[in-house]
Amino acid sequence: MRIHVLATCLLALTLANLAVSASAAPPDGFDARVEAAMRGRDVPGMAIAIVEDGRIVHARGYGVRRLGGSERVDADTIFPTGSTGKAVTAAALAILVDDGKLGWDDRVIDHLPEFRMHDAWVTREMTVRDLLVHRSGLGLGAGDLLFIPRTSRSRADIVRALRHIEPATSFRSGYAYDNILYIVAGELVAAVSGQSWESFVEQRIFAPLDMETATSHEDDRFANPNRAQPHARLHPQLRGLGEQQVLPEREGLGQVGAPAGGLSWSANDFAHWLQVQLALGARPDGEERLWSEATAREMWTPQVPVPVRRYPAPIDALTPQFSSYALGWNVQDYRGVRTVQHGGAVFGVLAFVVLVPERNLGIALQINAEDVDVIRGLGQELLDHYLGFEHKDWVAAFGEWNQARLQGGLAALESAGDAKRNASSRPSLPPAGYAGRYADAWYGPMTIAARGRDLRIDFTRTPGMTGTLTHWQYDTFRADWDDASIEPAFVTFALDADGGVARITMKAVSPLADFSYDYHDLLFVPQAGAE
Repeated sequence: MRIHVLATCLLALTLANLAVSASAAPPDGFDARVEAAMRGRDVPGMAIAIVEDGRIVHARGYGVRRLGGSERVDADTIFPTGSTGKAVTAAALAILVDDGKLGWDDRVIDHLPEFRMHDAWVTREMTVRDLLVHRSGLGLGAGDLLFIPRTSRSRADIVRALRHIEPATSFRSGYAYDNILYIVAGELVAAVSGQSWESFVEQRIFAPLDMETATSHEDDRFANPNRAQPHARLHPQLRGLGEQQVLPEREGLGQVGAPAGGLSWSANDFAHWLQVQLALGARPDGEERLWSEATAREMWTPQVPVPVRRYPAPIDALTPQFSSYALGWNVQDYRGVRTVQHGGAVFGVLAFVVLVPERNLGIALQINAEDVDVIRGLGQELLDHYLGFEHKDWVAAFGEWNQARLQGGLAALESAGDAKRNASSRPSLPPAGYAGRYADAWYGPMTIAARGRDLRIDFTRTPGMTGTLTHWQYDTFRADWDDASIEPAFVTFALDADGGVARITMKAVSPLADFSYDYHDLLFVPQAGAE
């Protein structure tokens, strides 16, 4: 009888273990599914990490690091992680909170005396928490052109420029995503810890988690031969159309913007990051805690409501019942299940991470292209699998949505562009009349030079952001940059009573331009010594 009971128990235990293993595994044929989705959109490379119940159940690479190349993506190939890294900056501050060196509701100016917002009252009231939750009153992406696509500025320069950016709304009145205050958060980490943000996250986060490929410095990324190259579709009419092509590597936030999204790591290290998140700050072996459980829960606590707008068919099932922003994380539901997630986009590379705390599940995906349908589609298919929902071809659904978005962008270009353009109009001035030195209060200097009958524009604090101005209509010109990966812009000159240039405004040509090209926030005025 004892033998029979023991055998029964062993059988039950074996079956339970098999059940756990089955649930932990990706769907049958998942690797083939990934490769088919990549082929369908000509995505060069991809990496996926999955953690369940504290165990790494999947970490591997797919495809190649560079279009046309033969070097394969593996589990140690590093990708820029984009804004998913905002959670790392939040975690760095969390460690300092646990160390007793600051509090979430401390005033920023008490730790960073040079910090200033446009409004003196906001400067006095802005807290550490406020830096992370997108409720400052700044507009969407405000100030991003200070460091995107690249800059010669320091972080201290960007903190000083912040005071010149006018708010779009009142303080703490609503949600508008920004990057610039995460750069301030990085400066705050440095000021409080006494070491650079880069050194702090590497010593206090990467090293304890054995994140061997993770880097906080772009020079270290470029020194690693096992890195993914960025790719995008740069059709002359609209980014996102046309053939996949390799982008210049030194795009994106640059080192200055790293606290907002300039980290790089591999699938293996993404898995380690998922583990410590799901363990509420503890290492997987339990021998060390990076931050306290109370602080971990604070980082996942909703702080600011994010307006919910219903997604269009065929992805309308993704529409959450609630959505909010916490400390470096989005918190929302998926079919009634709470998720903690974030996307990341650095030009030519995408990342997406989602945690399901109640299921002890974490999923992270990275691709070296901008094809959102592949990364989000496969991510949703994995989420459905682990949550027990019926399978749906989310790659196709996202593909249909994305194509409709792109076609809508083309239609908007046609209706607002050539259809309304007065091509017979002429500029008011000869080329030399527009040439000169100009400056915007927050961005700084910009020059326009006459080269014969042509005009050249140069954003002098953004290395390589130079281009040609082509007459569009009246006193509006189109700026097409020498680097085709930078979004084109309309440049409009307003004249004073004497016929000279009084001011210059800009706006992106594409209705789908990334919000970081906040041309519309610029107001350039002539400077002394103008040509």
